[in-house]
Amino acid sequence: MEIIPLFLICFLTLLTFPKPTRATLPGTWELLISNAGIASMHTAVTRFNTVLLLDRTNTGPSRKLLPKNHCRFDKTDAVLKHDCYAHSILFDPKTNQLRSLKILTDTWCSSGQFLPDGTLLQTGGDLDGFKKIRTFNPCDLNGSCDWKELNDVELSEGRWYATNQILPDGSIIIIGGRGSNTVEFYPKRENGIVSFPFLSETEDTQMDNLYPYVHLLPNGKLFVFANTKSVMYDFIENRVVKVYPELNGGPRNYPSAGSSVMLALEGEFSEAVVVVCGGAQYGAFLERNVDMPAHGSCGRIMATGENPVWEMEDMPFQRIMGDMVILPNGDVLIINGAMKGTQGFELGSDPCLNPVLYRPDEPVGLRFMVLNPGTVARMYHSTANLLPDGRVLLAGSNPHVFYRFDVEFPTELRLEAFSPEYLDSDKTNIRPEIVEIPETVSYGVGFDVVVSVGLPVVGVIEVNLGSAPFATHSFSQGQRLVKLGVNSAVPDGGDGRWRIRCTAPPSGMVAPPGYYMVFAVNQGVPSVARWIHVS
Repeated sequence: MEIIPLFLICFLTLLTFPKPTRATLPGTWELLISNAGIASMHTAVTRFNTVLLLDRTNTGPSRKLLPKNHCRFDKTDAVLKHDCYAHSILFDPKTNQLRSLKILTDTWCSSGQFLPDGTLLQTGGDLDGFKKIRTFNPCDLNGSCDWKELNDVELSEGRWYATNQILPDGSIIIIGGRGSNTVEFYPKRENGIVSFPFLSETEDTQMDNLYPYVHLLPNGKLFVFANTKSVMYDFIENRVVKVYPELNGGPRNYPSAGSSVMLALEGEFSEAVVVVCGGAQYGAFLERNVDMPAHGSCGRIMATGENPVWEMEDMPFQRIMGDMVILPNGDVLIINGAMKGTQGFELGSDPCLNPVLYRPDEPVGLRFMVLNPGTVARMYHSTANLLPDGRVLLAGSNPHVFYRFDVEFPTELRLEAFSPEYLDSDKTNIRPEIVEIPETVSYGVGFDVVVSVGLPVVGVIEVNLGSAPFATHSFSQGQRLVKLGVNSAVPDGGDGRWRIRCTAPPSGMVAPPGYYMVFAVNQGVPSVARWIHVS
């Protein structure tokens, strides 16, 4: 019998061993809805575990009707003066059911933020929505909640491409917008609009100061980034208290389409780190150049430091129109977008289908992990939002003035969910479940959370608060994660139950008043969230 040499056996084994497939990368994808009826330009998760999806009103027919006798009449609408189509829906990701909502004024490129009582404040837009203020008081899918247009109050200045941020006292600051180098507040303040020269200083021929990145720092000031520049802004005294070094790599805001996130606040809550990633090359928007390669660089800065500098690193992919989502364990998911072109109608190409995980605690060079690619191009006007069960909801993508389905990148009506690796089945035994938690907590007060875990707890179980931001145009307005101070879990009556003593955030500067998703996190694996009101 012929004897085959060992080295030849090894060689043949390598030839026949299956090649790595997309499924070998971390993360899984799930199609939730094949036709949601609308392409969501703006998305927010409510405290009822429902999701609010919102598009423009002047897109013409959507693919979902309003209830009978609920049509919208608008004599100024150039497309549909008698409009019986929904442009907003309420979605339940647990049952995958939808309900049409009625929005009246144009919400194109508007802004939003949740108020302390859980009501969504929605501001500005185009045309008849330019100075409009709207509210949505959420409910579960079987309720009757719907949009309310406020008629007794309006914005002091029209806001198109502005950014909203809740403040420590629960009021909302509304910053910028096309042609609006000012700020204003809701509820309205006596001084009305306030000049903010930083916005005019960062304006260029492309208007790269739109949708500025705004983060509330734990010292009560605002980190505001526009184009390539950033400042620490004291909104009470209306003055810039710190000017940060310029970030290299070209413009980062709309229409140049980068994204930004403030990393999780923890410890003594005295430090805040901001990350800004991606963007288009200057000129891509002006030249309508769909093939110009995007940037792949990220800048990271200790925004609360004495002499902060940008630490630079490169993502695995060039990316514009990406969304940065803070996960319950403090990692950041970068998802959606394209690798060429810029924001704007039909100005992007080469979709970036691979999500990337950014792990803040790793050293430079090891922070990025490439994840399992999706199959749906999420380009201009797409969104990503963290769901209470730990998945990330992907919605929208409509790079056209109206709905189009006969083109390379069609209007996208599908809703998907991406599950990070922490939701893999082999982690079920260490995934905690929150059994007991108070419905409300006050600043600085201690409280208990009881969890159950399949396997014995071997480390500290974190208790982390995640806000519900307003996601639009590659930036989640008001997004933050706060890691609470906790004591080690102690057994609580057996059956895998553990009691954790937590301390609520010390002030509204760390966690503005409102509703938060509370995640218990065991070895990086989060529970399904429970909602809690912090005040």
